[in-house]
Amino acid sequence: MTKLVIQIPCLNEAEDLPATLAALPRRIAGIDTIEILVIDDGSTDNTAQVAAMWGVQHIVRHRTNRGLAAAFQSGLDAALRAGADILVNTDADGQYAGEDIETIIRPILDGRADIVVGDRGVADNAHFGPLKRRLQRLGSAVVQQLANVQVSDAVSGFRAISREAAYRLNITTEFSYTTDMLIQAGRKRLAILSVPIRTNATPRPSRLFKSVPRFIMNTGITMARVYTTYNPLRAFVGLGLALVGCGLIPILRFLFLFAIGEGSGHIQSLVIGGALLVLGTIIAVMGVLADLIASNRKLIEAGLVRLRAIEDRLGDRHQVSTNDADAREHRRVG
Repeated sequence: MTKLVIQIPCLNEAEDLPATLAALPRRIAGIDTIEILVIDDGSTDNTAQVAAMWGVQHIVRHRTNRGLAAAFQSGLDAALRAGADILVNTDADGQYAGEDIETIIRPILDGRADIVVGDRGVADNAHFGPLKRRLQRLGSAVVQQLANVQVSDAVSGFRAISREAAYRLNITTEFSYTTDMLIQAGRKRLAILSVPIRTNATPRPSRLFKSVPRFIMNTGITMARVYTTYNPLRAFVGLGLALVGCGLIPILRFLFLFAIGEGSGHIQSLVIGGALLVLGTIIAVMGVLADLIASNRKLIEAGLVRLRAIEDRLGDRHQVSTNDADAREHRRVG
């Protein structure tokens, strides 16, 4: 049996959540069971109560607001515990059309993808302003280069993830999971596809960021951090070699002037060049050390994958034991 879990991170979404839940599909070809998971990220309204009233099967609550990335990771863990074969993440504000869930899970069901990202058609989406379109396209282009994947809408939150891919994802950023997840998945050689989806207008501004400059800064920091985490040798050694190259320029200048008898007044070039050479060498050595640490991280992540698989097997055995005990009790009473 194939189980789909649709997760919805929420922050004070009691008003919009009912419409989002009503739009979700209840039956999809190839899926035997569909369950809903709501992550209440420290809401101050009755988001969790509304979710329970609407029959949501799984509700995870954060006592305080921990951010979208933490909410996504909590949902990922809860969906795996619930036995999800496929996980779909969508927003509570109704931006994404619930009918398109079947569209984004189809490549996973067909065995063509591990992760599918919904492409909102940023270039000509009527719900996006000109500035947002340019920023989204620029950000997606950068993520494509860093992750080495073809994803035209890198910050889209509407995405489907296979169980095997979910095992291997570990979101560490505190801002947003979208770029972190793609760079990480791309470097882990997971199969990622984009599919076009429809969007709805949202009446309220995003709660993820307070201003466009702040969003750009946080996203840039996230991308740099994740890329460095998974490519430390390239990042640090590349920076170190660039500094070494810059250091060679004033040194060569000094040597040239010294050779023609004019070096006495340009000793500062030698000092600056030497300092840059030393700094570049230190950063390159840091890259080698960071790469060794990254190798250790890969072993730890492999251990986490095996641990999650063991937890799944133990959970299945517990469920079977519980069912057998219930059956014996039923026969005894009967």
